[in-house]
Amino acid sequence: MNRRNILKISALAVLTFSTIGMSHAQKSIVVSSTTSTEQSGLFKHLLPVFEKKTGIQVKVVAVGTGQALDIGRRGDADVVFVHDKVAEEKFVAEGFAEKRIEVMYNDFVLIGPKADPAKTKGKDIQAALQKISNAKSTFISRGDKSGTHAAELRYWKGAGVEVSATQPWYKETGSGMGPALNTASGMNGYILSDRATWLTFKNRGDLAIVVEGDPKLFNQYGVMLVNPSKHPHVKKTEGQAFIDWIISSEGQQTIASYKVEGQQSFFPNAKK
Repeated sequence: MNRRNILKISALAVLTFSTIGMSHAQKSIVVSSTTSTEQSGLFKHLLPVFEKKTGIQVKVVAVGTGQALDIGRRGDADVVFVHDKVAEEKFVAEGFAEKRIEVMYNDFVLIGPKADPAKTKGKDIQAALQKISNAKSTFISRGDKSGTHAAELRYWKGAGVEVSATQPWYKETGSGMGPALNTASGMNGYILSDRATWLTFKNRGDLAIVVEGDPKLFNQYGVMLVNPSKHPHVKKTEGQAFIDWIISSEGQQTIASYKVEGQQSFFPNAKK
């Protein structure tokens, strides 16, 4: 074989390898999701299993649910995975997704100082918030239009309490769950958190769970493919593959197997 043929074969091999590499690199999606799924460690548990099975790489943009939905509205994500049913249904009604699929749930908990100065301890979240308001005990709110923030505001409304950042005891951080918990720890205040993020949170200071077990604290997560009719560049095939896997028996079992400190953090409930 002469030198010219060797060079042609080498060039062809390089081109083929590059094409394969480009093809593989193109198998990726962006998932806009919540800080709770990211900071709880769930995605670190789930994504390697999915990526190994499908070869599809997943980039997670973890923000509050409101921001995650806005990212989907702009077409800057292929899939939205969040936890605010009312906002998700509005997203579908606006045509930014064709349907919403329920995936899993956990619950919210009220965190507060172990001494519990507002005497909130129990199972009634709305009664607890009324006591915090009456005592004017420090309360830390995420204030970021996240699913957790939306739930918190529903509970205040149900308690008949109007809250505002103008009230000295009510502090809005405008941050994710982890940073907000850090603020609560530093100020020894009350805060609403999803249980999974609380379980992984290390800087607890003098804080502990003071209210849990109220049915109102149920926290459902849903997933949606961003509508390609709105944004033609959405990776429909890869995005749908992620959704199909997350609601499959394997995906649901992988969710169920994630534990922190021996406790199951999320409970799969996809409707087949």
